[in-house]
Amino acid sequence: MDIFDLLSFFLGLAMFLFGMDYMGDGLESCAGGRLQGILEKLTASPLRGFFLGFVVTAIIQSSSATSVMVVGFVNSGIMTLQQAISLIIGANVGTTVTGWLVSLTSINGAGFFIQLLKPSSWVPILALAGVYFLVFEKSGRRKNVAGVLLGFAVLMVGMDTMSTAVEGLKDVPAFTNLFVLFSNPVIGVLVGAVLTAIMQSSSASIGVLQALSVTGSITLGAAIPLILGMNIGASVPILLSSIGASKEARRTSFVYLYFNIINMLLFMLIFVIADLFFPLTILDSAVSPVSIAVFHTAYKLICGVAMLPFTGLLEKLVCLTVKDNKEAEKPLLDERLMATPAVALAQAQRVTVETALMAQDTFNDAVSLLDAWDDKVAERVRELEKTIDVREDVLGTYLVKLSGLNLTETENRALSTMLHTISDFERISDHAVSILISLHAAASKPNTFSDHAKEELKRMASAVSEALSLCIASFSTNNVEAARRVEPLEEVVDEMGDQLRNHHIDRLKAGRCSVDSGFIFTDLISNFCRVSDHCSNIAACVVEMQHNSYDPHRYVHSVHHSADGDYHADYEHFSQKYVL
Repeated sequence: MDIFDLLSFFLGLAMFLFGMDYMGDGLESCAGGRLQGILEKLTASPLRGFFLGFVVTAIIQSSSATSVMVVGFVNSGIMTLQQAISLIIGANVGTTVTGWLVSLTSINGAGFFIQLLKPSSWVPILALAGVYFLVFEKSGRRKNVAGVLLGFAVLMVGMDTMSTAVEGLKDVPAFTNLFVLFSNPVIGVLVGAVLTAIMQSSSASIGVLQALSVTGSITLGAAIPLILGMNIGASVPILLSSIGASKEARRTSFVYLYFNIINMLLFMLIFVIADLFFPLTILDSAVSPVSIAVFHTAYKLICGVAMLPFTGLLEKLVCLTVKDNKEAEKPLLDERLMATPAVALAQAQRVTVETALMAQDTFNDAVSLLDAWDDKVAERVRELEKTIDVREDVLGTYLVKLSGLNLTETENRALSTMLHTISDFERISDHAVSILISLHAAASKPNTFSDHAKEELKRMASAVSEALSLCIASFSTNNVEAARRVEPLEEVVDEMGDQLRNHHIDRLKAGRCSVDSGFIFTDLISNFCRVSDHCSNIAACVVEMQHNSYDPHRYVHSVHHSADGDYHADYEHFSQKYVL
């Protein structure tokens, strides 16, 4: 092996790592927000968590990525430590799928069907399909498929390049002696762990080992310690991801480390004892890419299944490592999840919907004080409004960062919708506090409102409350039909506001209302109308974003001046429902 072979090896390694990363990104994007749905559908059953961890990792081809996501979920309070343990165990097994894909390069044979199975026969077709999707297709989903196909093609070419470059090493005594050294379990485990810690992926380091195995110089006795160490080294990126995280998230990161260390120690103990009493001659046989994949999968599967009944003990161990202390407040949104943009976006959507419901609560609680003043309700409204202010700032910053990542067209629409609407939800809570202030002023004066005036305000508040429910329902489920019903209701609310002002003037003229109470009355009407306007803005955004545009004024103008039968039917329905 000369300098040119060495350069070819590094070229193959670069292509292999790039292809693995590119393919993983494409798979994550194809899965989209469904990853979160899969991960969150956990029960108390460890077996179900194990299966889900295996499936998700097999999809995105990285147990580290799955585990980092899980750390983020635990840190955000979405998932418990108990749920995370079985899922991480499953992720450890799921990562072995990559080894089987890589082992395809070792297929040998001259028969026609054997030739068809070789990657060199069908990878070029995948690469051409990937280039076609990338260049000629506008659909975001097909471009993600292009990433998967091209990433896989580059990965396989890189693997083949590495294997070809190292073939000459079989005649180099120093190379053979090196792997004799790795037969020492301690040295082999340490080297495997360091190599994976540097490469940040056990799948990548296993792939390099598979490439080197084509020389025929690597024995099973040398490969086993290396593989065990590689599994331990894969915990490094997960441990790094937990720095600065909550107590539960740090414990979650140690689950991955302890799972692999415990299984390594138990296996090596059995391995050494068995070799002492019954010399294992099979350890001197050369390994191939396929046999490495077989051992890796069998080892992970047996360890995973054996560990499932003891998840409780594993939980106690990590709790002893990361002891209880004064827990910091869990973050609203965890930036660790941005490693998987679709999952980060789904988390932002969850928080935005929660914020919208908080805004709805502030309005409904505030108008409930029309009947009687309650200091506890008033304090709750003020506290919610402060919380919503903080959430708006956090969401805005998070979404701006997220907008710079690789998102599909659908995901970009969802992100834009949130960016345009979070300020509307925040303003609704501001108006709720204004309503609170007006009602507090009314409560300090006896008989501020007549019974008739109070009933009119309640009726208008009911209409606004329905508009708020419709706009939140349309936003949270992207329901365009619900969004289209908001504008006719908003028009009815505006008309109710005009009618209530006219009725107030009539009461003033008749001497049934004071000027001071009139100011409070009109302030309430104005705030009701403003809340309704924000509902209209949110609904218009949901509708407009279906066309990748944002012009709520154009939308409102178009529906008011169109011959849309549904709009007029809804307007008549709400006019009758909220007639004064």
